[in-house]
Amino acid sequence: MSDEHERPENDETGAPEGQEDLTRRSLPSRPGGPTTMRFRGLGEIPEAFDPDGGLSAEDEATIGALRHGTALLVVVRGPNNGARFLLDDAEVTSGRHPESDIFLDDVTVSRRHAVFVRDGNGYAVKDVGSLNGTYVNRASVDAAVLRNGDEVQIGKYRFLYYSR
Repeated sequence: MSDEHERPENDETGAPEGQEDLTRRSLPSRPGGPTTMRFRGLGEIPEAFDPDGGLSAEDEATIGALRHGTALLVVVRGPNNGARFLLDDAEVTSGRHPESDIFLDDVTVSRRHAVFVRDGNGYAVKDVGSLNGTYVNRASVDAAVLRNGDEVQIGKYRFLYYSR
């Protein structure tokens, strides 16, 4: 078995001894000559990117302006990242069904997935028989009272919960 890849000399690339530099590699010969691929680093990560899924200043201002007895879900992972959902009714339904109060259009979400129920000054989340389950702080739950900063996961969607 022969090695069809050309590997640059370490002196040319600056790669550590015994390691291949992936910034330049020739592919197996094709009609018309070798093809060279160049892999460049990602460069600087944009300031808006937050690997921890934290809140923006705008989200924090919105949370600060919530009326007493209301809550906010902020999507921090998954489709619609950054979207916000206000919880201000006694019950707020979530799921893939178009009539859900919180419509989550993804196959990982059941049509009727979970309901958020007012509980004192905050909310509780209850799974309503979903296929993939509902998670609070990465633990599967049938029902859980939510506290500020809790992470709620419904399918691919991860939300941070904040109440006033």
